[in-house]
Amino acid sequence: MNNYEYIVASLPILSRDPKSAAGFDSAEVIEEIRSQFSTADKELLDMLLHSRVESGMTREFYLEAGKCSSRFLREYLRFDMDVRNTKAAWLNKAFSRPASQDLIILDEESEAESVEGLDSILSGSDLLERERGLDALYWDKIEALTVFDYFDADAILGFVAKLLIVDRWLKLDEKTGRELFGKLVRDMRENAPEIKFEA
Repeated sequence: MNNYEYIVASLPILSRDPKSAAGFDSAEVIEEIRSQFSTADKELLDMLLHSRVESGMTREFYLEAGKCSSRFLREYLRFDMDVRNTKAAWLNKAFSRPASQDLIILDEESEAESVEGLDSILSGSDLLERERGLDALYWDKIEALTVFDYFDADAILGFVAKLLIVDRWLKLDEKTGRELFGKLVRDMRENAPEIKFEA
């Protein structure tokens, strides 16, 4: 049985000072979490990490995700599929491609759902701002899905999902990455105030 409270308490190996974000290793943090997870939770973590691999995002993957034991992963990966479908539909329209090209449809009765606000983000001319907008959608979704999760697997998976966004921005744009890093640590502190973060 997992001691989720202990795992969450171990997350503040991250410093509260966002200036330190440039030197932290997200892979190391994730491996530390993995080392404390049960076999079942490791599989959930692997599913979340797999969602960052573009080539692996297939209909079969999303069908499997929809049946997993984690409420967070079921809803978050459904949102991820909807984002990808909205992007594909936008590109199809912009380049006069067939309307259904590259859409992921789970079954004959379902339709691709569009994500509100995404079209306006995709229409922006600044590539960096578009990427910021996309990740802001994901960040807000993670927060909405984990608002009542504190010491459970979903809280930790939500933390990892945000950590992956932070890591991406530290590589793309250090200033944005540091800002997100600071927000990630502040969010953990507010949600679990009894956890002591490093100074």
